[in-house]
Amino acid sequence: MNAKTVLPAVAMTAVSMVLTLAVVMMWLGTAVPWPVALVVGLGIDGGWLATLAYERRLAAQGDHSNAVTAVGWSFGLIATAVLVAHALTAEHSTGAWLAVAWLPIAAKALWLVHGLWERTALTPSALGAIRGIQQEARDEAAVARARLRAEAATEETRLTAVTQAGARVARVQAKTADTLAGAWSTLERARAGEDTGRALTSVTARVTPNVTSRWDLPVWGPTDPVPALDAGPALSDDALDALVDSIRHSQTPALSYREMAVRFRAAGHSASEVRLRAAWKRVA
Repeated sequence: MNAKTVLPAVAMTAVSMVLTLAVVMMWLGTAVPWPVALVVGLGIDGGWLATLAYERRLAAQGDHSNAVTAVGWSFGLIATAVLVAHALTAEHSTGAWLAVAWLPIAAKALWLVHGLWERTALTPSALGAIRGIQQEARDEAAVARARLRAEAATEETRLTAVTQAGARVARVQAKTADTLAGAWSTLERARAGEDTGRALTSVTARVTPNVTSRWDLPVWGPTDPVPALDAGPALSDDALDALVDSIRHSQTPALSYREMAVRFRAAGHSASEVRLRAAWKRVA
């Protein structure tokens, strides 16, 4: 890259110096002896070359001088002015001379670009480190993008599954609610029927003779809580046997176990079915 910036500057500087010397020789050669014109041309080119060399030396040391830079640009402007003046006073090829009159200024601009490149140039190792850092950043960005896309796809799949499961649950609940509504509707029609209680009583009359049962089917809707019965003290086995025997022989002929159990509980006594049957067996 150093050659790509310095070679054009060197070439344009050489062309500008040759043109300046040639123009001074042609322009002043008719007015003064040619050695004088040669000295003037070499003076302009020499001053320009000397200031340029000094600028390059300061740049190599990492230094800069505004005065030297101003002198260098002055010599460039002088060379450009000489070329422009020659082009304006020439009888032929005025346009051609004006076309090359900018070469000294262009040469100075190329040296300026070369100086800027030198101040910002990096070593190959530094450039390699920068490329490595940039590549690492690109890799991390690509991995992050891939991770985000994967997480988004996973979340979309999860949401789809949850939505489908919720829809299935909602359908099952709706179907169950319809079934329950139909069952309760049927039960309500049966409860409200005129012959429901009589039919149920006729069915159970053989099971519980001489007992009039009141049949109430469940009612769909709110219900009032029933207060719990206060449980009395538990009966001992002897007291339970005596109570069972008295209920059994309260009627002639003696009552069956089922009739005795109904009257036992109707009287407000409480005992488990196991103890009641054991007492019945003992007294019977």
